Amino acid sequence: MFALRSRLATRAATPRFFSSTLRARGPEDPPKPPRSIDDSTSALEYKRTQRIRPPPLPAMDLPRSRTAEEAVTNILYNTPPPSLQPFKKHILNCLVQNEPGVLSRVSGILAGRGFNIDSLVVCRTEIRDLSRMSIVLSGQDGVVEQARRQLEDLVPVWAVLDYTDTRVITRELLLVKVSILGPEYLEEQFVGGPTHEVRRGQNSAPASGDHPSKLEKEMTLAQNFERSAHPEQTSAAETVAPLPLTPSEALRHKHQHLHSISVLANQFNAKIVDVSENSIIVELTAKTNRVEAFLSLLKPFGILESARTGLMAMPRTPIARSPEDSDDPADQSGPVDASLLPPG
Repeated sequence: MFALRSRLATRAATPRFFSSTLRARGPEDPPKPPRSIDDSTSALEYKRTQRIRPPPLPAMDLPRSRTAEEAVTNILYNTPPPSLQPFKKHILNCLVQNEPGVLSRVSGILAGRGFNIDSLVVCRTEIRDLSRMSIVLSGQDGVVEQARRQLEDLVPVWAVLDYTDTRVITRELLLVKVSILGPEYLEEQFVGGPTHEVRRGQNSAPASGDHPSKLEKEMTLAQNFERSAHPEQTSAAETVAPLPLTPSEALRHKHQHLHSISVLANQFNAKIVDVSENSIIVELTAKTNRVEAFLSLLKPFGILESARTGLMAMPRTPIARSPEDSDDPADQSGPVDASLLPPG
């Protein structure tokens, strides 16, 4: 009897022991977050769960064989005419998996459809496994929509949005190197050879036979571009010859041009990031049309080199309107009832 009571007591105490153990371990072991996305198959699984599948096609009987007259009539009268939609600029925003080969696949699809990509910017986002692509191209609405859907079908691509008809904030970065010697000496700075003699009272343009050929200019430009990365390796014989001006005249010209470029940069909210002996580098972040306008105004001074990034876009966040503003008839846009209009 005593042994039976001890067994029952042991069985009754066992669940309490497990329950107390689980209750004690609960706060110490919180649920772990899911692992980070590290492969492109996760994007495919996301699209499978989010996409609404279309209904299946209805079953149809095979069509009868047509005669030659019916086939010719179909080709002549039922062929759709070419699209007359205008070509306009489209901004595509792609969220892709951060893995090798995505950029080549996206650009390959667009190139296969005959699109010329105006600009393409790729950068990592705040999420480690996602990258954002901002693509600007020109085309018709229907063709661009087909390309957008084809891009979205790629496995490493999560989503593709068309910001063409969306209110967005667009910016572009420009770095431009401008000469402060004047347009007369732009050719000598561009070629990198010795400057021509310029005398007072004479024409500064050299004879036509003194100009180097186009091949020599391209070779000299390529050599100067390679030497610009390692200026300390340039020998004294390869340096540009001094200008045929007095030090005071050269200093006066540099000061005037530098002041004019600084005033122009302040008007466009640009910054001068580098000042050298014969040139400066200006940085500008603005819309594309302002960047192009700034470049056209800097062209008379002499542009030695310029570098532009692609267009970056982000949609605006709509502001919630109060009920009083929504009831304003002036803001309501919709069809107007002709019976409510005055006669005439």
